[in-house]
Amino acid sequence: MTAILVTGSSRGIGAAAAAALEARGVEVIGHQTRSGDAERIAADFSDPRAAQMLWEEAMDRSGGNIAAVVNNAGLFEKNRLERSDIEWLDAWEDTIRINLTAAAQISRFAVRHWQECIAGQDGVRGRLVHVASRAAYRGDSPGHWHYAAAKGGMIAMHKTIARAYAAEGILSYAITPGFTDTSMAGDYLESRGGAGLLADIPLGRVATPEEIARIITFCALDAPPSMTGAVIDANGASFVR
Repeated sequence: MTAILVTGSSRGIGAAAAAALEARGVEVIGHQTRSGDAERIAADFSDPRAAQMLWEEAMDRSGGNIAAVVNNAGLFEKNRLERSDIEWLDAWEDTIRINLTAAAQISRFAVRHWQECIAGQDGVRGRLVHVASRAAYRGDSPGHWHYAAAKGGMIAMHKTIARAYAAEGILSYAITPGFTDTSMAGDYLESRGGAGLLADIPLGRVATPEEIARIITFCALDAPPSMTGAVIDANGASFVR
């Protein structure tokens, strides 16, 4: 059975993606930051060793048969400009590590693994799906420089991977949601005026985790190889490009 590693799968978009993939008959190897559910691998990405530990455990559980990785885990915490220098820098580095560096580490492990695998009939060896953010293109609030920078870096990384390894059958897709109805986004919406912020979304509502999960599932299982390198927006037309 095909196995897919989904990081940050304990709630929100990650939980919805895991459910959607399982409904397609996929074995999902889930991940969460802290221990508590034996079905998910616990790995705290603020620890530089955690990404490698997660990958090795996922490979062990799947018997070395990971067909795709969904880089979804993220940290979204405000970092006030008025903080002390060390507090501001610590928050910056934590967000970059969790949102970008850990995804880069796991992507690297996956690419190296797939380079040694035999391609399927469609020529595909493996797929990466990166859950980035509208912030990668539009930017974010004054308290979220670090988040926007991390997601912008993820998009640049994704495009580089797609161009570098397409000829080897290693595909990369990215999704850039806007506001999504998760606990993380809920706190942010409330901090910026709540329902009044919806005026900036022509659709008139935020996305649901299930909507983003449908896009993730498409990229992980169905997207044609010629789509590698694509970035799929899902923001209710609040930012079009």
